[in-house]
Amino acid sequence: MWTEALSLLEQADRLHRQFLRAAGAEQPHAWEPPVDVIETGDEVRVQIALPGVSADAIRVAVEPGGVTVSALRDFPCREDGAYLHRIEIPYGRFERRLQLPLDDPYAALELARKTLADGVLTLIFRRKEGR
Repeated sequence: MWTEALSLLEQADRLHRQFLRAAGAEQPHAWEPPVDVIETGDEVRVQIALPGVSADAIRVAVEPGGVTVSALRDFPCREDGAYLHRIEIPYGRFERRLQLPLDDPYAALELARKTLADGVLTLIFRRKEGR
């Protein structure tokens, strides 16, 4: 029994080091999903891996020079008597802030399209007209 308990503690510690980070006093343990940011001539594409997160749970806030994506991934098993063999997928609240690349510091981007497919949130930003 002690060996099993120590093994679970080691797994939890490994999970904490791998996926969790301090995110400020209001959210002491938030995980960060992996992100790809790709800039082409006319747009910036941000892709965020969010498997298991529903589109309704995702909040996107566009700010000057960046974007913040946040949501809550609920733990899927809340049954009494369930035995957890392994927990490696991060659960709970996350918040990811990204600066967007801009060639021109005076240029502004606007969110042109937002899609969630196959567990990947894709945000397409385009330069605002007249900039």
